[in-house]
Amino acid sequence: MARLEHKRYVLDSFALIAYFEGESGGDLVKGLLERATEGGCELFLCVVNLGEIAYIVERGRGLSKAQETLARIDELPISIGDVDRRLALAAAHLKAQYPIAYADCFAAALAQIKDAALVTGDPEFRSAGVGTEVALIWLE
Repeated sequence: MARLEHKRYVLDSFALIAYFEGESGGDLVKGLLERATEGGCELFLCVVNLGEIAYIVERGRGLSKAQETLARIDELPISIGDVDRRLALAAAHLKAQYPIAYADCFAAALAQIKDAALVTGDPEFRSAGVGTEVALIWLE
């Protein structure tokens, strides 16, 4: 299991879906959620990635399941980060440098801005080399 020494973490859509679906790496996310509940760390999610979760769940399991998932996220100790000019431009800068999805750039940019580690299992991050820009915690 990854060493979790950071005080701040950004969860991407891959991480939260792994948690909700009981996939590999979901236990690491569960541990972070428990730690955040106890005040041991802060968790963040970009609103763009929240939308990504909504459409992935709705496409695969229907609108009511997507709404249920969003309600569950609202109950978790996660701060949802809105997109402002600074975040949008930081994401654009990452997109210009790395061959990763634009939504993923928002998660990475939020991690940079919050001085947080990005929790992900998305293979795009590994192959793109984004780890030079932001600390990555891999879900294995």
